[in-house]
Amino acid sequence: MFNAPAKPKIAISACLMGAEVRFNGGHKESRLCSRTLTDYFDFVPVCPEVAIGLGIPREPIRLVGDPDHPQAIGTVHPAINVTQPLAEYGQQMAAELHDICGYIFMQKSPSCGLLRVKVYHANGAPVDGGGRGVYAQAFCAEHPDLPVEEDGRLNDPVLRENFLTRVFAYSDWQQLRREGLTRRALIDFHSRYKYLLMAHNPVQYKTLGNLLGNMGQTDPEELGPRYFSELMAALKKCATRRTHTNVLQHIFGYLKQVISAEDKQEVLHVIGQYRLGIVPLVVPLTLLKHYFRQYPDPYIAQQVYLQPHPENLSLRNAI
Repeated sequence: MFNAPAKPKIAISACLMGAEVRFNGGHKESRLCSRTLTDYFDFVPVCPEVAIGLGIPREPIRLVGDPDHPQAIGTVHPAINVTQPLAEYGQQMAAELHDICGYIFMQKSPSCGLLRVKVYHANGAPVDGGGRGVYAQAFCAEHPDLPVEEDGRLNDPVLRENFLTRVFAYSDWQQLRREGLTRRALIDFHSRYKYLLMAHNPVQYKTLGNLLGNMGQTDPEELGPRYFSELMAALKKCATRRTHTNVLQHIFGYLKQVISAEDKQEVLHVIGQYRLGIVPLVVPLTLLKHYFRQYPDPYIAQQVYLQPHPENLSLRNAI
């Protein structure tokens, strides 16, 4: 079940926390981040453009050239080129922010955007597809397993739940690293994540199980990072109603011998309603938890799937 010893740290574009650091002197406050999530996370605000010495207000910059390796150029004075300072600051912050569990970036920003940021040809015509902000690109290259997301995408309940699930999993892994990686600890960790993995990526669940099953004499310090990279990649895939339904039915299997035929019918009915989109995920989960309080099972009790994030975040009320 959910257990976080301390608030996980999340880095965030400073403008999303209400800091007036944008090129026009404004902000882009995300109330989700600045009001709701602050109860559960310690936010570390970062504005790379201000950090490298650009003023407030300032001439805006845009991305120009190859979308995979764009240049960050002044929109009015193309002689202004801050590509290298932004990239170097990304590498610097990647080294400094070694204890964060996630990063929320400002969308569409030429420094911080993650996805489809506008990139232009030298003649001013937009490049198809877009690219990634220079700072974000440099930072993410140093932390490939870190959960990262853009503010706008967090308005989608499925993406929001997925991102925060990964943040807490990352925090859980950091705690394991602090306690020390052993074969037993790795196997126990994987066991706790069984149903969460099955919901997100059933194929990868088996692959990771095989990876640990064939551990043999491999040093867990060597195997651990590889396991964790594959775990985070698997969790990045959003769970669906179909995969959640499969997991709910698996968990329900642990109650079949202990609850009445009438109660079984009720549980199956509610799981079916979830599968059809009539009720949200929290409904069948609440019913299952109710029965497991009456008939505890030690294996189910340790499953992260039942509560991968604080209940009060209500993340499963909308999926």
